[in-house]
Formats: sequence, structure tokens, C-alpha cells
Amino acid sequence: MKTLTEKVFSLAPPGGLFNETVVANLFPDRSKGARELLLDRAIKTGEILRIKRGLYVLNSEYRKTDPPPFAVAALLYSPSHVSLETALGYHGLIPEAVYQVASVTTRRRQIFETPLGVFSYHCVPSRNPMAGVEVIKLEQSFWAFVATPLRAVADLLYLNRTITWHKDGPGYLLDSLRIEDNDLREISFDRFDEVVTAFRSRRVKHFLERLQREYGHA
Repeated sequence: MKTLTEKVFSLAPPGGLFNETVVANLFPDRSKGARELLLDRAIKTGEILRIKRGLYVLNSEYRKTDPPPFAVAALLYSPSHVSLETALGYHGLIPEAVYQVASVTTRRRQIFETPLGVFSYHCVPSRNPMAGVEVIKLEQSFWAFVATPLRAVADLLYLNRTITWHKDGPGYLLDSLRIEDNDLREISFDRFDEVVTAFRSRRVKHFLERLQREYGHA
């Protein structure tokens, strides 16, 4: 086991995740170039995996637990929140897509193919990026921002610009996304005004307004 791996292993970071700041703290007397050399050597031996530049994880044999995918998504690209089909799967509304974690950001679109999986980020402009977003506590003291079902639907509507209530109606949710009618009726509209006012798209607003009228609990 290389010196860097030994020190990080002894530190036992949650999920085996660590960044360049951790390396700098572990080797305060080494130059930046020397620390990068330590990282490169450990990566070449497979003891450490590079998720992206500046973010690393101990290989599975050197960590006690795996990092939660939602926590990795938050660390990879911010500001962002887990949304779209991934959030709907998390809330039990559709089968979870395990091959990819989909998030929404106000920044440009990005896809990261990492040793821990594929993480995609889709640009959804918003007046209030946190509208309809919850802070979820994960295992190992991690936290993540996750869209409520209503916000996840709104994000999907924005990105699928051909979808309208007039043309598709609830069929988009029931047939295309395969949400059960009973589950759709259980979606909370408590933060409806917050979510609707966050979007500039009239198409999205109209769809959500009609959805509330048909499936709301008022």
C-alpha cells in the first residue's frame, strides 16, 4: 500500500471520498507537485480512483463503505439537485434507473463517466433553483439536494419541449413515464406556487396548473 493510500485509509473518510485539500493537510510539507506525484502513483496502482480532477475515492478494497451516489452527484458539479427520472425513482413513482444519476443545474450541461457510475447534469434555468427541492439525509452523514416529485416533473417538462397539456395531457406521466394513476394522485402540491413561479416557461406553468386541477387535493 502506497504512503498516500495508507494515510487516507487511516483517516477513514466517509465512503472513501477525499479531495486535494485532504491530501494537502496530510502532507503539509510537500509541494503541490510532490502531492500530485503521490496521487498519480496511487492511481496507477489502482489503490485510488480519480472521480474528476480534485476529487478522489479509495478503491473498494481500501474503504469500508461505498459512497452514496447522490452525495457523489452533489460533489461532482454544483449547484445542482438530483431530479428527473432519478428523483421520481427515489420517491418510488417509477422504477429506479440504476445506470445513471440525473441532476439539474443552472449551469451548462455536463456528463461525467466515473469509476462510480455515470452522472448527468441538465441545464434548467430557474428564478429559484431550490424551489421544490428537499435536503435529504443519506447514510454516512452525507446530505443531498433532491427534487420533490412535482419539481422533478417540472424539470422533465422543461427539458422535453414538445410536451404540452393540450397534446399530451397526463398521458405523458402515465404512459411515457409509467407513473401509476394512484401514485400520481398522491403527489403533493404543497409547494405548487413556489415551483410554478420559479419557471419562466408558459408551457410548463400551464401543464402544472392543469395537473393541479386534475390531480390536486384541494
